[in-house]
Amino acid sequence: MKILIACGGTGGHLFPGIAVAESFLAQGHEPLLLISQKKIDSQASAKYPHLHFKVVPAIAKPKTLSPKMIPFLWALYQSIQTSKKIIREFGADAVLGMGGFTSLPPVYAGHKLGKKTFVHDSNARPGRANILTSRFCNKVFIGLEPAAAFFKKASHLTGTPARPEILKLPSRDDAAKHFGLDPNQTTLLVTGGSQGALRLNQLIAEAANSLPPEIQILHIAGPGDLPRIQTEFPQQRPGYQLIGFCDQMASAYACADLVVARSGASTLTEISLAGLPSVLVPFPYAADDHQTANAQVFAKANAAKLIQEKELTPTSLAALLTQLLTNPGALKNMANASKALAIPNAADQVASLILNEV
Repeated sequence: MKILIACGGTGGHLFPGIAVAESFLAQGHEPLLLISQKKIDSQASAKYPHLHFKVVPAIAKPKTLSPKMIPFLWALYQSIQTSKKIIREFGADAVLGMGGFTSLPPVYAGHKLGKKTFVHDSNARPGRANILTSRFCNKVFIGLEPAAAFFKKASHLTGTPARPEILKLPSRDDAAKHFGLDPNQTTLLVTGGSQGALRLNQLIAEAANSLPPEIQILHIAGPGDLPRIQTEFPQQRPGYQLIGFCDQMASAYACADLVVARSGASTLTEISLAGLPSVLVPFPYAADDHQTANAQVFAKANAAKLIQEKELTPTSLAALLTQLLTNPGALKNMANASKALAIPNAADQVASLILNEV
């Protein structure tokens, strides 16, 4: 079978799409992944030379009453026509959208061409684009149970597919060595996801010196914000590793004892698969506040602490992290709860449901 997977724009769409592509490939099928022109897409896809990627223009929907709607609709029409051409040339048997408005044109084009079409939404509160896209789909897949209430048609809880390397983490010793850390020291991992996190980065950098000296920090600031943090905080404590883009997240998780992160669905999926406790700080401007809805799933399961960004100061953040990092029992309980939320075979579930339909 030939499966077209639209998954560009953010790591939250791209990495699950790659995971499903890997599952199809392992079963002898041929996936083609549509990605955007964004830097995150080109950086991440470079790690998978055995997969085929095609770059297409990304379309972001403006506000409905915005004057930008007219050029958007024209661009949407053009994108649908381009998608039809790609589907015909590739000979796709099915089209899978992994979320966002970059998925809508290929899925709609596949629907109009009589192909089997599917959409996956990773969030507890689905995006409006996915709800619209689902109208043209044979099946809807969801990553978190609360999302089911937002779709008119029945959905399938598959979990969110994760990159294969997240399912088999390296040893803690090897992982710590990769980042120049001590495997015997308690390690705090901070990541803002593929989009970065400006305020969260600043809070962590300011709080770092207030943490116990035996705590080491691996801070992934994102490539866009790294220069600012380096400039504003040139002097940092020993054991503080500040980097931009990380293409070895499996190693980052493998050496971590606690994670501070945004609550994008893909990040939460990886945290649960790694069985890690977390402090979740939702991105405050996420559409429909879906990151808070995601974090609430983990907080209710006692797998994470949910803190809104506006409620944090460097002092309060340092106090919370110190309390957790110096309490191994609490971390272990949270880690077990996190692991219980994991669905390790999500990619295979999605692939299987698609193949059964086609």
